Amino acid sequence: MNKRLSKGVLVCLLLLVAQVTPLCGFTQESETPENSPHIAELSINGPIGPATTDYLVRTSETARENGARLFVVNMDTPGGLDAATRDIIQHILASDIPYVTYVTPAGARAASAGTYILYASHVAAMTSSTTLGAATPVQIGGMPGQQEPQKPPGQKPEKTSQEAEPADSADTDGESESEKQGGTAMERKVINDSVAYIRGLANRHNRNADWAEKAVRDAATLTAKEALAENVIDVVADNQQQLLAQLAGREVVMASGKQQIAAETTRLPVVAYEPDWRNELLSLITNPQVAYILLLVGIYGLIFEGYSPGAIVPGVVGVICLLLAFYALQVLPVNYAGLALIVVGALLIAAELFVPSFGALGIGGVVALVIGSVLLIDSDVPGMQVSKGLIGGIAGVSGLALLGILYAVGSSLRKPKIAANQAMVGRTAVVTEVEPRLLVKIDGEIWSARCDNLLTEGQLVQVVAEQGLVLQVQPE
Repeated sequence: MNKRLSKGVLVCLLLLVAQVTPLCGFTQESETPENSPHIAELSINGPIGPATTDYLVRTSETARENGARLFVVNMDTPGGLDAATRDIIQHILASDIPYVTYVTPAGARAASAGTYILYASHVAAMTSSTTLGAATPVQIGGMPGQQEPQKPPGQKPEKTSQEAEPADSADTDGESESEKQGGTAMERKVINDSVAYIRGLANRHNRNADWAEKAVRDAATLTAKEALAENVIDVVADNQQQLLAQLAGREVVMASGKQQIAAETTRLPVVAYEPDWRNELLSLITNPQVAYILLLVGIYGLIFEGYSPGAIVPGVVGVICLLLAFYALQVLPVNYAGLALIVVGALLIAAELFVPSFGALGIGGVVALVIGSVLLIDSDVPGMQVSKGLIGGIAGVSGLALLGILYAVGSSLRKPKIAANQAMVGRTAVVTEVEPRLLVKIDGEIWSARCDNLLTEGQLVQVVAEQGLVLQVQPE
């Protein structure tokens, strides 16, 4: 029975994957003749995360093997995770094939992390009516003990020797540079690190480093034409044909030194490399909403399996979901205090089943679950947060489940007390076997039975006495 159920679960999972694959738009990479020179067209759409890095690195390697001579990355992003962005930038800087990052279509943007990638690219290009900038790090969480002491209103912080201004400073208000920047020591540390990083990228490609710093410190933004005038980007083109026409003969800075993009390269056929099923699946799993749901399904699945050993399905589903959730949480910016609160909250709600506390454990579990859910994803990056609506829905379902548990416990307490050796008396059973011994079934349980009358399989009988594990029955 258990083996058949396990096989059924496996078949259902395979059928589910087969059905989800076309629905999610999974596509294979474009096929090209091996070693055929071409221009590889890649794309970055939406928040930049681990799935984006995986797609860009793997696909560019495939394109290189197929004979790619130039990479054109179409980009439209609100930003992304710092670790994923730096991985992409390191890959671009180490490439021996030029990367052209092209902010397109009209109305697209290269905000936050997209600005860093644009600065790192060998050629930075934009379509008219697009924007870039707002590169200030939004995740600036200080560690305990790193907050500066609060001063009374109107009192300026004391200056350290490192923050003291020179006597000939032109600043007349007497504030140090760190005071003008504002924020805690940790916030200034993150900002200054980002400034140094983007200035290094700008200097590498002879682009406007001062504006890059302004984009980080002041969240400055520019349109495509303004960016070209400020020497932030290299090309403004309304379509891909115009872009390729302007690339011919352009000198770029590669890891091995300066290199010129040959005119013949820009006339090669363009081959689009779309995200394959693996990347789409990775993108789905690492979505914070999906990772959050997988985590809860995994925890509750294991709890239900422990409550009903041998059910198999909750345990199988729980283990799979929990492993997928752990993978997603490994690559996402997770607050482990929030993760611990979610686990504790789920355990407290489950404990209400085993140790009735008239709601004390359950209510504490729901509160811990909600707080942990809010804290789980430690990021303010667009698209990298758990939806407040989803958290509210989960809290509502958990609350209803708690009410159901409390109602069941209350109902059981109101029932009259019955001696253990009389619990089955009066119950109705179904005869499942007559020979070689009489067996009856009650609520899914098989009992040995005795009867003074002749019975047939499927006949309804009533329990009149209980003697240990043997029931005395008679026909209804």
